Amino acid sequence: MLLSAHPLTTLALVLALLIYFVLAVNVGRARATWSVPAPQASGHPEFDKRYRVQMNTLEQLALLLPAVIVAAPVLGDLVTAGLTAVWSVGRIVFARAYYADPAKRGPGFGLTLFPSLIMLGAGIWGAVSTLI
Repeated sequence: MLLSAHPLTTLALVLALLIYFVLAVNVGRARATWSVPAPQASGHPEFDKRYRVQMNTLEQLALLLPAVIVAAPVLGDLVTAGLTAVWSVGRIVFARAYYADPAKRGPGFGLTLFPSLIMLGAGIWGAVSTLI
């Protein structure tokens, strides 16, 4: 349904999932680079950073995906795709900042969280306005 009715949103979601995939690959590389064997989830500070970025991104995807689904019919394809693309940019900003200095992750986190909240709000507004 999403693909045919909202192709730009679908592409933006694919981009978000590709970013998650790259972050997961970074964790695998970090395991090898800093000798952190599976199933360890910590070991070297540089590995830990990459692991936390991947896990935080997974946590944020759990909010993004339903937000996109409920927002697309309300906001339309272009706006929903744009907000999803901002989310993806936020993840890149977040990751780069976290790798350099975790204390400076705030702007990237905001660029990730706010689009999701806007889309959730749009979904709520759309549902409530339909009921009234």
